[in-house]
Amino acid sequence: MIYIDTSVALAQLLAEDQSPPATLWTEPLVSSRLLEYEVWNRIHARGLSKSHGEPVRLLLNGVALLEMVAPVLARALEPFPTPVRTLDALHLASIEFLRGQGVALQLASYDQRQLTAARRLGVPILEL
Repeated sequence: MIYIDTSVALAQLLAEDQSPPATLWTEPLVSSRLLEYEVWNRIHARGLSKSHGEPVRLLLNGVALLEMVAPVLARALEPFPTPVRTLDALHLASIEFLRGQGVALQLASYDQRQLTAARRLGVPILEL
């Protein structure tokens, strides 16, 4: 299973210089419910709701979303091996929760700070 963060979703939706391979979207994908909020926030902020609304819905429908349950939120309050931003802490806490449930996953991200913290946590990284 592949955990995608917002940088990957936005790269796909906004056709950025770095974008994931088409094969990524055929894999089983998971993320925090936070992904939905982050993606819509960026789409709305750029005034792209009409042109990108349907692609956003399709992308999100292809991702299993983990709710921000109490154990995830509690873990996000604890320190990480490197300094992380608040939303990254929530994604990393979600990854750790899933791994604690026995889910084998890799992280797909373009965010170097998040990748660094994930590596320090022993999370396998999907090279994009």
